[in-house]
Amino acid sequence: MPVKNRFAEMHDEVTAWRRDIHEHPEVLFDTHRTSALVAEKLKEFGCDEIVTGIGRTGVVAVIKGKSDSSGKVVGLRADMDALPMSEETGLPYASKTEGAMHACGHDGHTAMLLGAAKYLAETRNFDGTAVVIFQPAEEGGGGGREMCEDGMMEQFGIQEVYGMHNWPGMPVGSFAIRPGAFFAATDIFSVELTGRGGHAAKPHETIDTTVMAAQAVLALQTIASRNADPIDRVVVSITSFETSSKAFNVIPEGVTLKGTVRTMSPEMRDLAEKRICEICEGIAATFGGKAEVDYLRNYPVMTNHDAQTEFAAKVATSVSGDCSEAPLVMGGEDFAFMLQERPGAYILVGNGDTAHVHNPLYNFNDEAIPAGCSWWAGIVEQRMPAAS
Repeated sequence: MPVKNRFAEMHDEVTAWRRDIHEHPEVLFDTHRTSALVAEKLKEFGCDEIVTGIGRTGVVAVIKGKSDSSGKVVGLRADMDALPMSEETGLPYASKTEGAMHACGHDGHTAMLLGAAKYLAETRNFDGTAVVIFQPAEEGGGGGREMCEDGMMEQFGIQEVYGMHNWPGMPVGSFAIRPGAFFAATDIFSVELTGRGGHAAKPHETIDTTVMAAQAVLALQTIASRNADPIDRVVVSITSFETSSKAFNVIPEGVTLKGTVRTMSPEMRDLAEKRICEICEGIAATFGGKAEVDYLRNYPVMTNHDAQTEFAAKVATSVSGDCSEAPLVMGGEDFAFMLQERPGAYILVGNGDTAHVHNPLYNFNDEAIPAGCSWWAGIVEQRMPAAS
């Protein structure tokens, strides 16, 4: 099953959908226009059931095969949301919304799944039920978690679920996947350091939170270099350092640090949280100050299931001729919540030599559309082959 001719025929149409979504990016759960567009298209395709409002603004549609002797139900998921950043591509279809941009290719994911849904609704050449899932708020909002908490898996009887992400640097239309832990757990934390402010000319009368915080930033790097097993993985990044005073001659009363932690195992996640609290509280006490740590566990490790990964790779190979082993990714992906609910797999599709995701110059490569659509259609047709 190479790239299907039908998707070559639909390429311009799917590209037009993608570019329209790209022009009108929406952030987190505010995907009202995108969700309405998706629901309208699914209705045009003749899907058997369309449900909106799952996970606030998510859209789910059911497509029944020509028969259902298998009793199988397979879910296909795409994310719809954009990022809160400004676009610098200069494209004719660049973002028209100030401060929002499809810098991760979710416009492409949505368009490709719409293309697959149209094809599946036309042909219905499978024995079972396909459920197409359009999710908001992947970029930090946990839309996947909310759709699961709304009972999506149970409501539609989903037995397996599959997702896809474009990947710059891989040849256009190629695929890569790996079993087991794939994308990292992504936690966030903030630290409120409190001392005693005062005049910058009299530091001996203060408890200097700036020096305290600077020591903490450096010491937190020892979690990776001295606390973690070198063969395990952990990233601790301080991304914000803000003092309570901005004056040249004032030692501030307080400093707020913010950061993120990326891990690939529950044990390392526990260790990172424990050491962040111990280091910050210990350093603050050494200087005579106080530290309050607020640690939030966000997305869990995204873990592909072995059997479904092998199957997803087989489908990808049938589309492009090959499927390589993907590297571990320290970025997060809230498809992890769906993979905790049901067995499934997540795959990367090549975006070619483009700027990487989360870059103001990034753009989804429309040449990847036929391969992506074919993979999603192949998941359904090969997992639930039509009765002979």
